[in-house]
Amino acid sequence: MGFGHRVYKNFDPRAQLMQKMCYRMIELMPKSEVAGLLDLALALERRALQDDYFVSRKLYPNVDFYTGIIYKALGIPKSMFTVLFAVERTVGWTVQWNESISENIQRISRPRQLYVGQQ
Repeated sequence: MGFGHRVYKNFDPRAQLMQKMCYRMIELMPKSEVAGLLDLALALERRALQDDYFVSRKLYPNVDFYTGIIYKALGIPKSMFTVLFAVERTVGWTVQWNESISENIQRISRPRQLYVGQQ
C-alpha cells in the first residue's frame, strides 16, 4: 500500500489532489514531533520518483501514501488508518453495488480471488 495501483497503471489521479493537500497541510502545520516522520515520507516520495526500479514499473505514490501522511500529521493513530481507508471507499462501493442491482441483467458479482487453501 502506498505505491502503484492495480487499476491506475501509470499514476493514481486521486493522488495528485491528495499530494497538493498533503503539501499544503504540512506547510500550515506547526512543527512538531511528527515533522521528522513527514520529512522522511516526503524524502521517500522524492527518491521513489527518481529510482529506476519504481519508475520502470510505474510504481508512483498513490492516494493512500498521501492520505497516510495526512492522517499521521493530524495525530490519528496508525491502528485507525485501514479503517479510515475503508470508510473513504464506502460511497464508491455502495454506488457500484447500487448500479449492479439496477441493471436489467442480474449477475453474481464477486471480487476476483484465488483460494490457495488453508494456510
